[in-house]
Amino acid sequence: MSSLENNKIFAAILCVGITIMLVDFVADRVIVSENLVKDAVAIDGAVASGHGAATPAKPTIPDPIMALLAAADIERGAKISKACAACHSFGKDGPVKQGPNLWNIVGANKAGNSSFSYSKGMQGAGGTWDYDSLNKFLTKPKKFISGTKMNFAGLKKPKHRSALIAWLRLQADTPLALPSDADIAAEQAAFAPPEEEHEGGETTGEIQEKAPETSHH
Repeated sequence: MSSLENNKIFAAILCVGITIMLVDFVADRVIVSENLVKDAVAIDGAVASGHGAATPAKPTIPDPIMALLAAADIERGAKISKACAACHSFGKDGPVKQGPNLWNIVGANKAGNSSFSYSKGMQGAGGTWDYDSLNKFLTKPKKFISGTKMNFAGLKKPKHRSALIAWLRLQADTPLALPSDADIAAEQAAFAPPEEEHEGGETTGEIQEKAPETSHH
């Protein structure tokens, strides 16, 4: 084989190598791999995790407290009430401060103290300060009654709300009766999260009831 033919073969191999390098170089510049930083479609009520998966948002309703009242820590409730003492009095015939006197408040009508000028939101709320209303109000006052003058963020923990409500219940001429078993069951049912609905309109409970029977043959 002549040197000319060898040069041709070498040149052909060199061209192929250069072509492959150019293809790889262009591919690296044109095709860019990216990690998904958020879902392509937003999902209401869900929070994206670090891996792009959606996790359910935390419930916005408070936890039930009626079942906790009978055994609530009254002393803890008295201590919590001290944080409210700058705005409220608790004794019988106590003075109106920045907020109304709270003697006999559990079971009383909302906006029921004629000596205090309530917000329009409180005046229009209606109903009484029953255990359910107190639980929701003490969780987030401004969410439960829009426009309330109550300048308080709320109590997050059910044991703290139940302790304060149990103590407030005793600041009365005749304390309101504790919740009955029926009251407790009704509250727990009302606060229970809805069952997850699957394809075909069946709930999780219905699917469990329709679970196939195992064979005993």
